Amino acid sequence: MADEDNQGGEGGRPKAPGRKPSGKPAYGKPAYGKPAYGKKPGYGGKPGYRPGGRGPAPRRDPRNAPEDGVAVIYGWHPGLEALRNPKRRIRKLIATENAVNRLTAELGTLPVTPELVAPREIDRLLTPDSVHQGIYIEADPLDHPGGIDGLDADALVLVLDQITDPHNVGAILRSAAAFGVTAIVTTARHSPAATGVLAKSASGGLEHVPFITVRNLGDALERLGEHGFYRIGLDSEGAEDFDALTPRMPLALVLGAEGKGLRQRTRACCDVVARLEMPGVIKSLNVSNAAAVTLHTLTRKLARGSAS
Repeated sequence: MADEDNQGGEGGRPKAPGRKPSGKPAYGKPAYGKPAYGKKPGYGGKPGYRPGGRGPAPRRDPRNAPEDGVAVIYGWHPGLEALRNPKRRIRKLIATENAVNRLTAELGTLPVTPELVAPREIDRLLTPDSVHQGIYIEADPLDHPGGIDGLDADALVLVLDQITDPHNVGAILRSAAAFGVTAIVTTARHSPAATGVLAKSASGGLEHVPFITVRNLGDALERLGEHGFYRIGLDSEGAEDFDALTPRMPLALVLGAEGKGLRQRTRACCDVVARLEMPGVIKSLNVSNAAAVTLHTLTRKLARGSAS
């Protein structure tokens, strides 16, 4: 795989113009607790707003942070799909009047009474540059109820080996929902929480593909093998051409972190490690793009196999 995109990290961006040096990395923790502009007249006379409601959005107030283990979902598509999902327990819906009108027109009766607020009140609940489109939800997380032992004999699962970027995992999840993946297997450590940026990047896919969280990925792959899963590791240095494989169900497609690829034990627990043949100069893809291409090829192969 290609080197992982720098989604933050120390010195990931230049400091904003006019900001005083703090001696901390550019991506260190923001100094919460003080309004950006002090008390000035404007939107509701509240701190942090310039006259006319203009100016940078206020920083997130940590006092409004959700409890640990609560999934945060924001944005139109993720919010709409969460509210549609009967398996999702919604704890809180905060939305603008326009957003509530759109949701009501789409869904009819909402599963929970919304709290109507101005857009900047939602800004306070999220990190800067979060595109919430007037919708903020707090809900219980979703998990596959039966775990690995509860997977059916025709299951198709994705196994993620230390893929930590929530944008990448969210994009993988969106493709998984599009291609009918049963579940995603990942570890509790070295993986992003199924909330926030990940949910937004998944664009509603989080409601359709549950996570199975395991303690040890190698042990989980061995357990999948005991249940008859054909385990295909995907790696740009794989010995086999993916297009030449004959897949069968149940099937586990194993994806490694960009740059590092599949770890040694992960590779050893796969039945085959394959590569995508690239005719161009660049021989690898971003992991989320590789997942989409592979799932497209895989589903067509499986459909041809079942038809023959």
